[in-house]
Amino acid sequence: MYDVTSSKAEEFISHEEILATLEYGEKNKSNREEIDRILNKAREKKGITHQEALVLLDCDIDEKNEEIYALAREIKEEFYGNRIVMFAPLYLSNYCINGCEYCPYHAKNKHIARKKLTQEEVVKEVIALQDMGHKRLALEAGEDPVNNPIEYILECIQTIYGIKHKNGAIRRVNINIAATTVENYRKLKDAGIGTYILFQETYHKKNYEKLHPTGPKHDYAYHTEAMDRAMDGGIDDVGLGVLFGLNNYRYDFAGIIMHAEHLEAAKGVGPHTISVPRLRRADDIDPEVFDNGISDELFAKIVACIRIAVPYTGMIVSTRESAETRKKVLQLGISQISGGSKTSVGGYVEPELEEENSAQFEVSDQRTLDEVVRWLMEMNFVPSFCTACYREGRTGDRFMTLLKSRQIVNCCHPNALMTLKEYLEDYASPKTKEIGEALIQKELNVITNPKVRQKAEEYIANIHNGERDFRF
Repeated sequence: MYDVTSSKAEEFISHEEILATLEYGEKNKSNREEIDRILNKAREKKGITHQEALVLLDCDIDEKNEEIYALAREIKEEFYGNRIVMFAPLYLSNYCINGCEYCPYHAKNKHIARKKLTQEEVVKEVIALQDMGHKRLALEAGEDPVNNPIEYILECIQTIYGIKHKNGAIRRVNINIAATTVENYRKLKDAGIGTYILFQETYHKKNYEKLHPTGPKHDYAYHTEAMDRAMDGGIDDVGLGVLFGLNNYRYDFAGIIMHAEHLEAAKGVGPHTISVPRLRRADDIDPEVFDNGISDELFAKIVACIRIAVPYTGMIVSTRESAETRKKVLQLGISQISGGSKTSVGGYVEPELEEENSAQFEVSDQRTLDEVVRWLMEMNFVPSFCTACYREGRTGDRFMTLLKSRQIVNCCHPNALMTLKEYLEDYASPKTKEIGEALIQKELNVITNPKVRQKAEEYIANIHNGERDFRF
């Protein structure tokens, strides 16, 4: 049944193959010789297979686990440096016809406040986000062909790209909406989206169908094959994710690595990002019902092992996680985080009343964007608001080629510093600006190409003098 190049979900995510992988991991979790073989292969930084990755995840030898964490940190540093890309979610509508048992938007929930942004409200939300300093958004909407048709999503994208407020502009719109057709993916591509994101929730077909008893999302194959259709529709960058806590974590860990392997084998380019959300409490949802919770320590190891298995893929952690947890996983593989996030429809303009309960999940990290930016810089990370690769056409295989050859740093690092400078000039508090200015001066010296460094210094001076939007 297992065929990594197949277009059929049950063949590229083969249940039998995953069961064999779980058995292999259990069998070798204390096998020093096999673990050393896998680690030596992983040190080449070209990735490892789903079976090998699960052995590392299952490894129960303390000193080998330390080697796993050290390698994850090394790969993160070599491929992504100390840059952390910033984004925010924007919830357009929580109308939904699906029956997902873990999501408060499920159709049977009759006491949640249902909302849908008008275009005028989209403008207000985006201006609020621009006033924070955000340049990159991830649009979220429930699946409802009446309330949230593709035409509504496209209109929202057009509205967002058209908003210019003071020095603010949203330069990249990523989309997280339900699986759809190749034709609709073409429309999203033509609208200028960045990454198409869709969480699998779980790769276990039987459990998936049980967790999605009603609605279009019940169709496991249609959902799982969505990334193939998106890429057939011309979308270069796609983002995978599972909701850890819904199903057995080992099963879904193997599944998401297999999905990444499939995209690379069948489409020539793997996922642009992998997200690692954990199930959180929300209206009408109690995570303890699912009894699959994973500890912070195990969560960190999952991040480290994904980073080792797919070194070229960006990794995302949201405000579902606490500041303490985010700090730990930033070192191990995370390259993108959200800041100042609201998970309710209209939440950036109007603080939500407690009785409305329209948020999709509880936010653990409730700090402002300015506080998150300052926190990152205090840990010697460079918060990046860069969208240059998308706007310069460095997407899909072109981006991956640069990344795998370690050449992306020659544009990413100066671009990160320039967009950070924009943030400091336009939005930062005095303390954040003071820390940021010192960080920029230090990080300019990291740029090894003297011509690039000189040009970056010129651009940064121009930004200080009021100009905006420079990029390599």
